[in-house]
Amino acid sequence: MIFVTVGTHEQPFNRLVKTIDNLVGNGVIKEDVIVQYGFSTYKLQYCKGYPMMDYNEMQNSFKEARIVITHGGPSSFIEALQYGKVPIVVPRRLKYSEHVNDHQVDFVKLIAKKMNNIIPVYDIENLGQTIREYDKLIKGMNTSEKSNNLKFNNDLEKIVNEMI
Repeated sequence: MIFVTVGTHEQPFNRLVKTIDNLVGNGVIKEDVIVQYGFSTYKLQYCKGYPMMDYNEMQNSFKEARIVITHGGPSSFIEALQYGKVPIVVPRRLKYSEHVNDHQVDFVKLIAKKMNNIIPVYDIENLGQTIREYDKLIKGMNTSEKSNNLKFNNDLEKIVNEMI
C-alpha cells in the first residue's frame, strides 16, 4: 500500500493528489493507495481518499504503507521516518498557489543533502519513475532502523537553528 499525505495546510495540493490518482488510473501504480488530501479540491477517481484522518488512522497508515509520500512539511515526513520508512517528499510550491512561499522546497533540499533520509521530488513528472525505482533508491539511505530518533531530532534541530 502507498500512503499519501498532504497535511492540513489550507491551500489545496491538487498537483500531487491528481498526479497520484492518474498514476493509479494509468496502471503505473498497481497497489492500493490511500490519500489524505486535506483541502485539495481534485476529486479522486482511482484512490481511496480522506480529507482528514484521526491520529490512529494516520499512524496505522504510516505503519502499514510500503511507501509514504508526503508534502514538504517536516512533521509529516518525520512521522514516516519514525516508522522506518524513507518518504518520498514533494514540496508544495508558491508558483502553483500551494503555499505562501517556497520554504518547503528550501527545507527539503537541506534535509535531503544533510540527512540523506528522504527522497525529494521537485518535478512532479518524475514521481512515477521515483515510485517504480523506490526499492533501489532507498538502498544505502539513512533510516530510523540505522539511526535513532534522538540523533535525528538533534541533527534536525541544529539545521533549523542554522537557518534561523
